[in-house]
Amino acid sequence: MNRQTVTYEGLSELIFEKPAAGVLAGILGHVAFYCEDSKIPPLTAIVVLKGPGKPGSGFHVDAARIDEEREKVYQFDWYDVYPPSEADFSTAYQKLHK
Repeated sequence: MNRQTVTYEGLSELIFEKPAAGVLAGILGHVAFYCEDSKIPPLTAIVVLKGPGKPGSGFHVDAARIDEEREKVYQFDWYDVYPPSEADFSTAYQKLHK
């Protein structure tokens, strides 16, 4: 809504109330697979490294298209998406993880 990115460290502080950026890979992986399976923009495109302001190397989109993907996230109506359940994330992950 505010067209903002968040760093891995900042997101970990929001979730765990302390810096724990290294534990987000699994969580963000499930989010990425859910977005892909649901044909919605990759929400993980707005989570970035502190210095370069780009997603980490595990991001599932071509780095050359990251600005385009981020713009899709900003323009998408996220209020129109029913919040997924743990099972929804798990199903998408099992379906697409290779």
